[in-house]
Amino acid sequence: MDAGEADHHGGALPVSAPAVRDRPSPHAHGLDHGAATALDYAVTSIPTTPLCPKIILEGTRLTGKTDLAFALNEHPRIVGPRRYRYHSPLVSAEWSGLSNQAWGPSLIDFGPELADPALETYRTWVRMFELQRYYSWIVDRFHLSTRVHQARLGRHYDFGWLEERLAPLGFVVVLCTRAPATFPAARAERLKVSGNPSQYDDLSTFVREQEELRAAAASSRLPVLELEVADRGIPELADAVADFLDERDLLRLPA
Repeated sequence: MDAGEADHHGGALPVSAPAVRDRPSPHAHGLDHGAATALDYAVTSIPTTPLCPKIILEGTRLTGKTDLAFALNEHPRIVGPRRYRYHSPLVSAEWSGLSNQAWGPSLIDFGPELADPALETYRTWVRMFELQRYYSWIVDRFHLSTRVHQARLGRHYDFGWLEERLAPLGFVVVLCTRAPATFPAARAERLKVSGNPSQYDDLSTFVREQEELRAAAASSRLPVLELEVADRGIPELADAVADFLDERDLLRLPA
């Protein structure tokens, strides 16, 4: 593992601090014992604090959340510079693992009969985040999407307890949005690859959900960045997220 690449905490070592376990022995470079010992001390005494940002991406469809999630998961300012791909975690409430059904209910659209396992999954995730707090976590849709979807059906879930536990870990919400007039162009691009094009017939559904997510984000106790995605490339958007975290000292946790 090279300098600046992911360490065993999942964050990234500062570029100036070589990873100790994979560096060659100083003796291999012809250094005498005294020089080798000094180099060993210089390397091992450099303090290392892992990058461990925690980002929840929210937004309606056609706002590029998943592409942004993958980009953030390889962004050098988010996870550190790398020379090879690394398995930093990417979590999603859209996973449909609550039933033995293809494209079945997820943590967002579960029915009342699955409320208990769905909420238990949220409790499990937040406990994982607490135990692995010095790891970077990127979440593609989470509790705000659940709140909005369930409220639309007359079912109201209070996730205040969840945010109380997420806030000390440094979680932020990035709400991906686009101007209503830009949805048709985004749909045209998506239809080139979609296996279920009919789900994009009524764009007013997405515009309405976007406003509902805005309202949910406004009541969140987590820091929120509303990110306009129209006419902006993924690299630019990823840089904007990195800037937001950096300005708030949320790329790392206090030692």
